[in-house]
Amino acid sequence: MSANQDYIRDYMSEPVIDARSAALVIIDMQYATGSRQGALGRTLKAQGSSVGDYRFARIEGTVLPSILRLRAHFQQIGQPVLHVTLGAALPDASDAPRHMRKLLASCANHVGSREHEILDELKPVAGEHVLRKTTVGAFASTPIDSLLRSLRVDQLYMVGVSTNMCVETTAREAADRGYQVTLVEDACGTTFEELHQVTMRNFQRLFGRVASTDQAVAELQEAT
Repeated sequence: MSANQDYIRDYMSEPVIDARSAALVIIDMQYATGSRQGALGRTLKAQGSSVGDYRFARIEGTVLPSILRLRAHFQQIGQPVLHVTLGAALPDASDAPRHMRKLLASCANHVGSREHEILDELKPVAGEHVLRKTTVGAFASTPIDSLLRSLRVDQLYMVGVSTNMCVETTAREAADRGYQVTLVEDACGTTFEELHQVTMRNFQRLFGRVASTDQAVAELQEAT
C-alpha cells in the first residue's frame, strides 16, 4: 500500500454487474428545487443571489441530459425506472418531519402543486414507478425497499438532486440494506461543487461505487 492510498479500499467487495438485477432511481428532479424556474430559483433571483447559479447550470447542462440518457438505456434493456419525489401532502407541510417543514412549505412543495411535479422532460411514463417521501432518505418514508425486492432488484444506479442530501442519504440507506449502489457522478448535482465532490469521494470509500454515465451505460450493456 502506498502512503497516499486509502486503506478502506482494501475492505470493499468487488462489484458484480448484472443488468437483470438493476434499476435506475431518479431522486427529487422536481420544479421546487430542481429548476431555476421553480420556487427556490425564483426566490434566489428575487433576492439578487447568485448562490444557485452553479446548481441550476449543472442541472441543465449535465445532470438532466445524463439522466435522460440513462433512462433511455434502462427502458431499452427493460429494467425498472423509479422516480422518488420529495414533498408534503399538506400545504403547511405539517405531515412532514419537523426539520423539513419550512423548506417544503416555503417552496410550496406539496401534492397538487406545480412545484411538486417532476420536470416535464422527465415525466414518468407507463411502467415507471413514483414514490413520494417526506424525509431526506427514501427508505425512511416510502415503500421503496419492498418495491425493489418485489421487482427482484438489488443493484441501484442513483441520480438526481441534491447529491449531498437526498441522493446520498438514500444511497447510504440502500447500501445498509444490502443493495449494490452506484452513484452516477455526472447525473447528480447540488448547490456547491465541493459538496458534490466530497460526497462522491466519501461514498465510494465503503458504501458503494461512483461511475460516469458513459461507464454505467457501457457496463450495463456488457452485462445484458
